Amino acid sequence: MTPVVDETKRAEAPLTLDEPAPRTLGVLDQGAFWANLAVSLLGFSFALFLINPLLDDDPLSMTAAVTATVVGSLIGTAMVGLAAIPGAQTGQPAMVLLRGLFGAKLSYVPTVLNIIQMVGWGAFELWVIASGAQAIFGTAVPYAVWVIVAGVITMAFTIYPLGAIRLIRRVVTVGVIISTIWFAVVLLREAPAQTGGTWHAFAPAVDFVIALSVSWVPMAADFARHSRSSKAAFAGVVGGYTIAQVACLAIGVYAVAIAGHQAVLADPTAVFAPFVAAPLGALFFGILVLRETDQSFANVYSVTMSLQNLMPRVDRRIFSVAISVLITAVALVVDVNSYSAFLSIIGAVFVPMLGVLAVDYFLLGRGANWNTARDAPSRWLMTVPWALGFVTWWLLAAPSTVSWWAAIWNGVREAVGFTPQPWMSAALGAFLVSGLLTLAIGTLKRRTA
Repeated sequence: MTPVVDETKRAEAPLTLDEPAPRTLGVLDQGAFWANLAVSLLGFSFALFLINPLLDDDPLSMTAAVTATVVGSLIGTAMVGLAAIPGAQTGQPAMVLLRGLFGAKLSYVPTVLNIIQMVGWGAFELWVIASGAQAIFGTAVPYAVWVIVAGVITMAFTIYPLGAIRLIRRVVTVGVIISTIWFAVVLLREAPAQTGGTWHAFAPAVDFVIALSVSWVPMAADFARHSRSSKAAFAGVVGGYTIAQVACLAIGVYAVAIAGHQAVLADPTAVFAPFVAAPLGALFFGILVLRETDQSFANVYSVTMSLQNLMPRVDRRIFSVAISVLITAVALVVDVNSYSAFLSIIGAVFVPMLGVLAVDYFLLGRGANWNTARDAPSRWLMTVPWALGFVTWWLLAAPSTVSWWAAIWNGVREAVGFTPQPWMSAALGAFLVSGLLTLAIGTLKRRTA
């Protein structure tokens, strides 16, 4: 007797925006996917800025650092989860959703910005993968070979995105869990005791962790559109990402302690050494290196979805191949490690945008009639709270490592006589300012109507 096969499990993402998105991803699929996104190779080096976000002589205690990680992760992932819900409810990817917020033509502005930043982050991830592989095997295999191999895997995942997510849940996650537990035990045993410290820089540490999480806001709906429910999408993001990020940063604290704070500050890839040097380290670190392709996959797939907002009838597989080739070429010829500082400037536009979207969609009740048509009318008024939220972010944020950008905002602060305090959060401030202004505009419009 021929067994009955559930065809929904084989369903793939539609090739164009004219086709409906299959709803095949449950909470475990999404939880595993987001958990893997939270375990980043360079994420271990971020523990340096968690313990000492102000880079002064007053680091956090281990208890304070773990608490900051939990609090920051929950706040940040809740924001990402909010961005995922409209995708689950409408079946539309992230940049297409912005047609309802700004109008079809105005949505092209954030779409182009997202394409630029995701191409950059995709190339950056290929650099990370190649650097991780060379930490294991040395330079016997050239850097370019690792970049090309990672680019090919990324391309395959992006062509079959839902299949890639199912593969991550069934196979990759198991290897990542085992590797994480192994390194937690080994590094905790080998690292110097983490004693002393204060709670002085607790607020900046929380803000740092929030920033790590909310960087995924622009792509949340690209995957949530395939969720079986909005609850599954939200729970998958918050549960999966929070648990994995807390574990990743906690392990990173001990890895940074072994590698040396100054060494990691000078070269973030120095944090790879304690992992490779651990017993069976090459094997388990190799699993984490291979897993890093889910980061480049997520970046490239977000680019394809963004491009379809501009060209909705083009087969996404064409975009997948073209963008995978592009990020591979960029990773081969550009110093993407230095470029990452510039990408953070673009990324800051999406948190205040989420504040506008969340209020307009959920609180003002427009979600029930969200217009994602190609002729959705422009809503110029919604760009005002978005822009002011962006300004708020950079008034409150730590100085950018891009010198000319830092100089601009230092000048603005001096002109208005404002000095950000350590307890102030750039991410929360931008979200609240943009959201409250949107609420005020919506309320005023209702009264005048």
